[in-house]
Amino acid sequence: MSTENQVCITTNCTAFAKLQCPTCLKLGIQGSYFCSQNCFKGFWDTHKVLHKKSRSSEIKATSYNPWPYYTFSGSLRPFPQTPRRKVPQAIPRPDYADDPNGFPYSEQKLRGSTNIRVLNDEEIEGMRVACKLAREVLEEGVKAADVGVTTDEIDRIIHEACVDWECYPSPLNYHGFPKSCCTSVNEVICHGIPDLRPLQTGDICNIDVTVYHRNFHGDLNETLLIGEVSPSAKNLVKTTWECLQKAIEIVKPGVKYRECGGIIQKHAQSQGYSVVRSYCGHGIHQLFHTTPSVPHYAKNKAIGIMKPGHTFTIEPMISEGTWKDEQWPDSWTAVTADGKLSAQFEETLLVTETGVELLTRRRTNEGQPYFMEN
Repeated sequence: MSTENQVCITTNCTAFAKLQCPTCLKLGIQGSYFCSQNCFKGFWDTHKVLHKKSRSSEIKATSYNPWPYYTFSGSLRPFPQTPRRKVPQAIPRPDYADDPNGFPYSEQKLRGSTNIRVLNDEEIEGMRVACKLAREVLEEGVKAADVGVTTDEIDRIIHEACVDWECYPSPLNYHGFPKSCCTSVNEVICHGIPDLRPLQTGDICNIDVTVYHRNFHGDLNETLLIGEVSPSAKNLVKTTWECLQKAIEIVKPGVKYRECGGIIQKHAQSQGYSVVRSYCGHGIHQLFHTTPSVPHYAKNKAIGIMKPGHTFTIEPMISEGTWKDEQWPDSWTAVTADGKLSAQFEETLLVTETGVELLTRRRTNEGQPYFMEN
């Protein structure tokens, strides 16, 4: 973190500060900078209260267990959640946003249909704008993700970025989902609910963002490395990103959607990993989830052939151990059945006349994923 604009936190001191409290660093408390040892020592009696509050909060959170009857597959535990955030009524929203049960009526009308919509030029431009905004919103969440930062804080930042850019955060109230993004840590495969657990060094954390802007959804996610991460975790994240890239490379008119899974599974298995089967990529435009389905494993039976004007996601979930998953009693959080790590990457794609356009591409750092910057 840059200390370029940091000011000493000692009362009535406005000097430039670059010394950080070592106890705060250990506890993951952000922003505790001092200009000198004299200020640090002189302010100690007041400052150390912050450490006590942090430890008290951590003890309270770690003793939280809403499901004493449930046996967890891994070491991750749920933490308390903050109340659902609100979106100003002036921002256009999908049909499920204000439904008591978050029911997406427009999606359900097409349930069972195998027809894949071909978007016209105006609709494609709408998708481009929504996907560009989704990437910018994700960038804000990535900037915040660090040791000691809670996933709830990441959700707050993403929520506020959506509102600032006149977007509705698509996950919010979708089938009742309580937050504005998904944050999936360690053994969580997908659909992790942001809560008050601080990120820890060694974690891997996926941030999944979808925004709804002027009737179109843009959807993407990336897995981040938090602090000092083990070589094995880094390799899992790298391989998962490579799986997505290899699948994107084959996208063009005439390719069967089922072919993506074979490409992904071949590369994942070459590194000793497995491919999650319960969740897949999907069509997306005015609807959050629609045809086609894009499984990530080999020998699947997905229906459909890619045509110019199709928009959809590929989002492989790759696990260290078994491909099988379980779900926490919150009815959302999907975890590996053996408690081992799982990583994911996602982009929204447009099939063009000659190949593919990556609608959610990163426009900085030559498009490389965030984990490569660690």
